[in-house]
Amino acid sequence: MEECRVLSIQSHVVRGYVGNRAATFPLQVHGSEIDSVNSQTLCRPPGYPHWKGQVLSSNELHTLYEGLQLNSVNQYDYVLTGYTRDKSFLAMVVDIVKELKQQNSRLVYVCDPVMGDKRNGEGSMYVPEDLLPVYKDKVVPVADIITPNQFEAELLSGRKIRTQEEALAVMDMLHAMGPDTVVITSSDLPSPRGGDYLIALGSQRTRHPDGSVVTERIRMEMLKVDADFVGTGDLFAAMLLAWTHKHPNNLKVACEKTVSAMHHVLQRTIKCAKAQAGEGQRPSPAQLELRMVQSKADIENPEIVVQATVL
Repeated sequence: MEECRVLSIQSHVVRGYVGNRAATFPLQVHGSEIDSVNSQTLCRPPGYPHWKGQVLSSNELHTLYEGLQLNSVNQYDYVLTGYTRDKSFLAMVVDIVKELKQQNSRLVYVCDPVMGDKRNGEGSMYVPEDLLPVYKDKVVPVADIITPNQFEAELLSGRKIRTQEEALAVMDMLHAMGPDTVVITSSDLPSPRGGDYLIALGSQRTRHPDGSVVTERIRMEMLKVDADFVGTGDLFAAMLLAWTHKHPNNLKVACEKTVSAMHHVLQRTIKCAKAQAGEGQRPSPAQLELRMVQSKADIENPEIVVQATVL
Protein backbone atom coordinates (compact mmCIF):
# COMPACT_ATOMS: atom_id res chain seq x y z
CA MET A 1 0.00 0.00 0.00
CA GLU A 2 1.34 3.40 -0.96
CA GLU A 3 1.98 5.46 2.12
CA CYS A 4 -0.95 7.66 3.04
CA ARG A 5 -1.96 9.61 6.11
CA VAL A 6 -5.23 8.94 7.91
CA LEU A 7 -7.03 11.04 10.51
CA SER A 8 -9.09 8.62 12.59
CA ILE A 9 -11.71 10.07 14.96
CA GLN A 10 -13.19 7.23 17.03
CA SER A 11 -13.56 5.86 20.52
CA HIS A 12 -10.57 4.31 22.28
CA VAL A 13 -10.30 1.53 24.85
CA VAL A 14 -7.40 0.81 27.18
CA ARG A 15 -8.11 -2.93 26.98
CA GLY A 16 -9.27 -4.80 23.86
CA TYR A 17 -9.76 -3.76 20.25
CA VAL A 18 -12.53 -1.25 19.54
CA GLY A 19 -12.55 2.07 17.65
CA ASN A 20 -9.08 3.51 17.18
CA ARG A 21 -7.51 0.47 18.82
CA ALA A 22 -9.15 -1.74 16.17
CA ALA A 23 -8.26 0.58 13.28
CA THR A 24 -4.68 1.66 14.04
CA PHE A 25 -2.83 -1.65 13.87
CA PRO A 26 -4.27 -2.90 10.55
CA LEU A 27 -3.77 0.48 8.88
CA GLN A 28 -0.17 0.63 10.10
CA VAL A 29 0.41 -2.92 8.83
CA HIS A 30 -0.71 -1.67 5.42
CA GLY A 31 1.77 1.20 5.50
CA SER A 32 -0.45 4.09 6.57
CA GLU A 33 0.52 6.84 8.96
CA ILE A 34 -2.45 7.26 11.29
CA ASP A 35 -3.23 10.22 13.54
CA SER A 36 -5.81 9.26 16.16
CA VAL A 37 -8.28 11.49 17.96
CA ASN A 38 -10.15 9.60 20.68
CA SER A 39 -13.80 10.68 20.88
CA GLN A 40 -13.90 8.89 24.21
CA THR A 41 -11.44 6.84 26.24
CA LEU A 42 -12.84 3.90 28.20
CA CYS A 43 -11.16 1.27 30.32
CA ARG A 44 -12.75 -1.56 28.35
CA PRO A 45 -14.95 -2.34 25.31
CA PRO A 46 -18.69 -3.15 25.52
CA GLY A 47 -19.58 -6.46 27.16
CA TYR A 48 -17.76 -5.92 30.46
CA PRO A 49 -19.92 -5.17 33.53
CA HIS A 50 -18.08 -1.99 34.62
CA TRP A 51 -16.67 0.99 32.78
CA LYS A 52 -14.75 4.14 33.58
CA GLY A 53 -13.41 6.81 31.27
CA GLN A 54 -13.67 10.25 29.70
CA VAL A 55 -15.58 11.70 26.74
CA LEU A 56 -14.08 14.36 24.43
CA SER A 57 -16.30 17.42 23.87
CA SER A 58 -16.76 19.21 20.54
CA ASN A 59 -14.81 22.18 21.94
CA GLU A 60 -11.92 19.90 22.88
CA LEU A 61 -11.99 18.35 19.39
CA HIS A 62 -11.84 21.84 17.88
CA THR A 63 -8.88 22.72 20.11
CA LEU A 64 -6.97 19.60 19.02
CA TYR A 65 -7.64 20.27 15.34
CA GLU A 66 -6.65 23.92 15.78
CA GLY A 67 -3.31 22.72 17.12
CA LEU A 68 -2.79 20.58 14.00
CA GLN A 69 -3.62 23.62 11.85
CA LEU A 70 -1.22 25.92 13.69
CA ASN A 71 1.59 23.43 13.22
CA SER A 72 0.66 22.93 9.52
CA VAL A 73 0.33 19.17 9.99
CA ASN A 74 -3.32 18.86 8.98
CA GLN A 75 -2.74 17.34 5.53
CA TYR A 76 -4.58 14.04 5.13
CA ASP A 77 -5.47 11.54 2.42
CA TYR A 78 -8.26 9.90 4.43
CA VAL A 79 -10.56 10.61 7.35
CA LEU A 80 -12.05 7.63 9.19
CA THR A 81 -14.84 7.98 11.76
CA GLY A 82 -16.82 5.56 13.91
CA TYR A 83 -18.71 5.58 17.21
CA THR A 84 -19.83 8.98 18.50
CA ARG A 85 -22.53 9.78 21.07
CA ASP A 86 -22.81 13.57 20.84
CA LYS A 87 -24.45 15.48 17.97
CA SER A 88 -22.36 18.64 18.44
CA PHE A 89 -19.18 16.50 18.31
CA LEU A 90 -20.45 14.86 15.12
CA ALA A 91 -21.24 18.25 13.57
CA MET A 92 -17.69 19.39 14.41
CA VAL A 93 -16.32 16.31 12.63
CA VAL A 94 -18.26 17.37 9.51
CA ASP A 95 -16.74 20.88 9.69
CA ILE A 96 -13.25 19.36 9.91
CA VAL A 97 -13.90 17.03 6.96
CA LYS A 98 -15.17 19.93 4.83
CA GLU A 99 -12.10 22.01 5.60
CA LEU A 100 -9.75 19.10 4.85
CA LYS A 101 -11.52 18.51 1.53
CA GLN A 102 -11.01 22.15 0.61
CA GLN A 103 -7.27 21.63 1.12
CA ASN A 104 -7.20 18.26 -0.68
CA SER A 105 -9.97 17.62 -3.20
CA ARG A 106 -8.89 13.96 -3.43
CA LEU A 107 -9.36 13.30 0.30
CA VAL A 108 -11.57 10.28 0.96
CA TYR A 109 -13.88 10.25 3.98
CA VAL A 110 -14.72 6.75 5.25
CA CYS A 111 -17.65 6.81 7.67
CA ASP A 112 -18.95 3.94 9.75
CA PRO A 113 -22.32 5.41 10.84
CA VAL A 114 -22.47 3.60 14.17
CA MET A 115 -25.99 3.94 15.54
CA GLY A 116 -27.43 0.53 16.39
CA ASP A 117 -27.98 -3.06 15.34
CA LYS A 118 -30.48 -5.88 15.24
CA ARG A 119 -30.76 -8.44 18.02
CA ASN A 120 -33.10 -11.40 17.49
CA GLY A 121 -34.65 -9.63 14.51
CA GLU A 122 -35.42 -6.40 16.36
CA GLY A 123 -33.40 -3.26 15.71
CA SER A 124 -32.49 -0.76 18.39
CA MET A 125 -30.29 2.34 18.59
CA TYR A 126 -27.46 2.48 21.12
CA VAL A 127 -26.71 6.16 20.52
CA PRO A 128 -29.06 9.12 21.20
CA GLU A 129 -31.77 9.40 18.54
CA ASP A 130 -30.83 13.03 17.80
CA LEU A 131 -27.71 11.76 16.01
CA LEU A 132 -29.77 10.27 13.14
CA PRO A 133 -30.71 13.59 11.48
CA VAL A 134 -27.08 14.76 11.79
CA TYR A 135 -25.91 11.62 9.99
CA LYS A 136 -28.61 11.97 7.31
CA ASP A 137 -28.32 15.72 6.69
CA LYS A 138 -24.65 16.47 7.37
CA VAL A 139 -22.40 13.41 7.63
CA VAL A 140 -23.48 11.09 4.81
CA PRO A 141 -23.56 13.92 2.21
CA VAL A 142 -19.81 14.59 2.73
CA ALA A 143 -18.81 10.90 3.04
CA ASP A 144 -17.21 9.00 0.16
CA ILE A 145 -17.44 5.49 1.64
CA ILE A 146 -20.01 4.37 4.23
CA THR A 147 -20.21 1.01 6.00
CA PRO A 148 -23.60 0.70 7.72
CA ASN A 149 -25.08 -2.58 8.90
CA GLN A 150 -28.60 -3.38 7.69
CA PHE A 151 -30.34 -1.59 10.57
CA GLU A 152 -28.24 1.55 10.08
CA ALA A 153 -28.90 1.50 6.31
CA GLU A 154 -32.62 1.30 7.07
CA LEU A 155 -32.37 4.23 9.51
CA LEU A 156 -30.50 6.40 7.00
CA SER A 157 -32.82 5.62 4.08
CA GLY A 158 -36.11 5.37 5.95
CA ARG A 159 -36.77 2.10 4.10
CA LYS A 160 -37.01 -1.48 5.39
CA ILE A 161 -34.85 -4.19 3.82
CA ARG A 162 -36.56 -7.57 3.43
CA THR A 163 -35.11 -8.71 0.10
CA GLN A 164 -31.91 -8.27 -1.89
CA GLU A 165 -33.79 -6.02 -4.34
CA GLU A 166 -34.87 -3.74 -1.48
CA ALA A 167 -31.26 -3.65 -0.23
CA LEU A 168 -30.04 -2.57 -3.68
CA ALA A 169 -32.72 0.14 -3.78
CA VAL A 170 -31.61 1.38 -0.33
CA MET A 171 -27.98 1.52 -1.50
CA ASP A 172 -29.11 3.60 -4.49
CA MET A 173 -30.82 5.99 -2.06
CA LEU A 174 -27.63 6.23 -0.02
CA HIS A 175 -25.60 6.89 -3.19
CA ALA A 176 -28.01 9.73 -3.99
CA MET A 177 -27.22 11.25 -0.58
CA GLY A 178 -23.51 11.51 -1.46
CA PRO A 179 -21.23 8.46 -1.04
CA ASP A 180 -19.89 6.68 -4.12
CA THR A 181 -19.21 3.47 -2.15
CA VAL A 182 -21.79 1.84 0.12
CA VAL A 183 -21.18 -1.49 1.87
CA ILE A 184 -23.92 -3.04 4.02
CA THR A 185 -21.57 -5.00 6.26
CA SER A 186 -24.13 -7.46 7.63
CA SER A 187 -27.77 -8.30 7.06
CA ASP A 188 -30.40 -10.83 8.05
CA LEU A 189 -31.25 -11.62 4.42
CA PRO A 190 -31.53 -15.39 3.83
CA SER A 191 -28.54 -17.06 2.21
CA PRO A 192 -28.99 -19.80 -0.42
CA ARG A 193 -26.23 -21.63 1.47
CA GLY A 194 -28.32 -21.85 4.64
CA GLY A 195 -28.70 -20.25 8.05
CA ASP A 196 -25.01 -20.52 8.91
CA TYR A 197 -24.16 -17.76 6.44
CA LEU A 198 -24.38 -13.98 6.70
CA ILE A 199 -25.04 -11.77 3.66
CA ALA A 200 -23.14 -8.53 3.00
CA LEU A 201 -23.74 -6.28 -0.01
CA GLY A 202 -21.67 -3.60 -1.69
CA SER A 203 -22.25 -0.96 -4.34
CA GLN A 204 -19.69 1.38 -5.94
CA ARG A 205 -20.24 4.19 -8.44
CA THR A 206 -17.30 4.99 -10.72
CA ARG A 207 -17.33 8.23 -12.70
CA HIS A 208 -15.56 8.24 -16.06
CA PRO A 209 -13.98 11.28 -17.79
CA ASP A 210 -16.78 11.33 -20.40
CA GLY A 211 -19.30 11.93 -17.62
CA SER A 212 -20.75 8.42 -17.57
CA VAL A 213 -21.29 6.62 -14.27
CA VAL A 214 -20.94 2.85 -13.88
CA THR A 215 -22.25 1.07 -10.76
CA GLU A 216 -20.74 -2.23 -9.59
CA ARG A 217 -22.75 -4.31 -7.13
CA ILE A 218 -21.55 -7.35 -5.20
CA ARG A 219 -22.85 -9.88 -2.69
CA MET A 220 -20.77 -11.80 -0.17
CA GLU A 221 -21.76 -14.79 1.97
CA MET A 222 -19.75 -15.19 5.16
CA LEU A 223 -19.79 -18.06 7.62
CA LYS A 224 -21.32 -16.96 10.92
CA VAL A 225 -19.41 -17.37 14.17
CA ASP A 226 -21.48 -18.11 17.28
CA ALA A 227 -20.01 -15.46 19.56
CA ASP A 228 -20.53 -11.82 20.52
CA PHE A 229 -17.45 -10.02 19.26
CA VAL A 230 -16.89 -6.28 19.65
CA GLY A 231 -14.81 -4.08 17.37
CA THR A 232 -15.61 -6.03 14.19
CA GLY A 233 -17.31 -3.04 12.52
CA ASP A 234 -14.34 -0.81 13.34
CA LEU A 235 -11.94 -3.39 11.92
CA PHE A 236 -14.09 -3.81 8.79
CA ALA A 237 -14.10 -0.05 8.04
CA ALA A 238 -10.32 0.21 8.54
CA MET A 239 -9.63 -2.83 6.35
CA LEU A 240 -11.96 -1.53 3.63
CA LEU A 241 -10.10 1.79 3.68
CA ALA A 242 -6.79 -0.05 3.29
CA TRP A 243 -7.93 -2.27 0.43
CA THR A 244 -9.88 0.39 -1.48
CA HIS A 245 -6.73 2.53 -1.33
CA LYS A 246 -4.91 -0.30 -3.08
CA HIS A 247 -7.83 -1.22 -5.40
CA PRO A 248 -9.74 2.07 -5.76
CA ASN A 249 -11.95 0.98 -8.66
CA ASN A 250 -12.40 -2.68 -7.82
CA LEU A 251 -14.95 -3.11 -5.06
CA LYS A 252 -15.05 -6.88 -5.56
CA VAL A 253 -11.36 -7.38 -4.80
CA ALA A 254 -11.32 -4.82 -1.96
CA CYS A 255 -14.28 -6.49 -0.25
CA GLU A 256 -12.98 -10.03 -0.79
CA LYS A 257 -9.71 -9.11 0.90
CA THR A 258 -11.48 -7.21 3.69
CA VAL A 259 -13.96 -9.98 4.49
CA SER A 260 -11.38 -12.76 4.14
CA ALA A 261 -9.06 -10.97 6.59
CA MET A 262 -12.03 -10.56 8.97
CA HIS A 263 -12.76 -14.29 8.67
CA HIS A 264 -9.20 -15.24 9.63
CA VAL A 265 -9.14 -12.83 12.60
CA LEU A 266 -12.49 -14.10 13.94
CA GLN A 267 -11.64 -17.78 13.46
CA ARG A 268 -8.34 -17.33 15.29
CA THR A 269 -10.11 -15.37 18.05
CA ILE A 270 -12.87 -17.94 18.65
CA LYS A 271 -10.40 -20.85 18.58
CA CYS A 272 -8.19 -19.18 21.22
CA ALA A 273 -11.21 -18.09 23.28
CA LYS A 274 -12.69 -21.60 23.39
CA ALA A 275 -9.32 -23.06 24.38
CA GLN A 276 -9.06 -20.57 27.25
CA ALA A 277 -12.67 -21.06 28.38
CA GLY A 278 -12.47 -24.84 28.47
CA GLU A 279 -14.69 -27.48 26.94
CA GLY A 280 -18.40 -26.74 27.22
CA GLN A 281 -17.87 -23.24 28.64
CA ARG A 282 -18.94 -20.04 26.86
CA PRO A 283 -15.99 -17.63 26.42
CA SER A 284 -16.02 -14.41 28.45
CA PRO A 285 -15.74 -10.90 26.94
CA ALA A 286 -12.04 -10.84 27.89
CA GLN A 287 -11.42 -14.14 26.11
CA LEU A 288 -13.28 -12.89 23.00
CA GLU A 289 -11.10 -9.81 22.50
CA LEU A 290 -9.90 -9.85 18.88
CA ARG A 291 -6.55 -11.57 18.29
CA MET A 292 -5.26 -8.70 16.19
CA VAL A 293 -1.48 -8.86 16.61
CA GLN A 294 -1.50 -12.64 16.17
CA SER A 295 -3.33 -12.10 12.85
CA LYS A 296 -0.79 -9.69 11.33
CA ALA A 297 0.00 -11.92 8.35
CA ASP A 298 -3.68 -12.45 7.55
CA ILE A 299 -4.41 -8.72 7.80
CA GLU A 300 -1.50 -7.93 5.51
CA ASN A 301 -2.09 -10.63 2.89
CA PRO A 302 -5.21 -12.73 3.55
CA GLU A 303 -5.90 -16.03 1.85
CA ILE A 304 -9.14 -15.35 -0.05
CA VAL A 305 -11.78 -17.57 1.53
CA VAL A 306 -14.84 -15.43 0.68
CA GLN A 307 -15.59 -14.87 -3.00
CA ALA A 308 -17.85 -11.94 -3.93
CA THR A 309 -20.56 -12.43 -6.54
CA VAL A 310 -21.01 -9.59 -9.02
CA LEU A 311 -24.72 -8.79 -9.32
